[in-house]
Amino acid sequence: MNIILVGPPGAGKGTQSKILEERYGARQIATGDMLRAEVASGSPIGLEAKAVMEAGKLVSDDILVRMLRERLARPDCAGGVILDGFPRTLPQAEALEALFKETGRHLDAVIVLELDGDALVERIAGRFACAECGAGYHRLFRPTRVKGVCDKCGSTKFVHRPDDSPDVVRRRLAAYNEQTSPILPFYEARGLVRKVNGMAPMATVAASIEEALRRSGVQARQIAV
Repeated sequence: MNIILVGPPGAGKGTQSKILEERYGARQIATGDMLRAEVASGSPIGLEAKAVMEAGKLVSDDILVRMLRERLARPDCAGGVILDGFPRTLPQAEALEALFKETGRHLDAVIVLELDGDALVERIAGRFACAECGAGYHRLFRPTRVKGVCDKCGSTKFVHRPDDSPDVVRRRLAAYNEQTSPILPFYEARGLVRKVNGMAPMATVAASIEEALRRSGVQARQIAV
C-alpha cells in the first residue's frame, strides 16, 4: 500500500498514520521528521540540507526527492508507505509520480481529511498541557476534573503552545489551503482522491479511511490471533 495522507495541522494525521501502519504494514514518512533525521545523522544528503537551512533558504525539491528516494529503498518501506507532508506543491506531485515510476511503486490513493476551519481553530486553540508532567487537556473537550488542577500530578501550572493560538492556527490553515489546493486536481484527474470527514471521532475517521482504501482496492493485512 502506498498512499498520501492530506490534512491541515491538527487534523490527526499522526494518529491515523499509526493506525494505518498497524493495519496495513506500511510505514509513515513524515517529511519534516525525515529531514530532521537526515540532518541529525550527518549523512551526505543531510549535510547538504543542513547547509541550505543554515543559509536561511528552503530545502529544494531536488534534495527532498533524493532524500525520499533513499528512504523508500530501506527495508521498513517494503510493505508500503504513508506519505505525510509531501507533496505540498504541484512540482513535488509531479516529481513524486516520476519517483514512484522509477522505483516501481504504485500510488493507491490520496486520503484527504476534511475539516471545518473554525472548528479546527477551536480544536487546536483549546489545547493546553500540564507544565510539570506534560499531560494534555482541552478547554472544551478534555478539561481537568478539578478546574486548574492536573488530573495526573496535581500541579496547578499549565502551558499553552504559542503555535496553538487562534491567529497562528488560522495562518497555518491558510498556508495549507494555498499549498494543497493545486495538488488535489492533479490527483483527482487520476481518480485517486478519497475524502474523509476528519471532524468525526478518531475511530470513525479510521473506519472511514479503511473503507476508502477498500474502495481503492487496498485490503488490510490479516493479523494472526
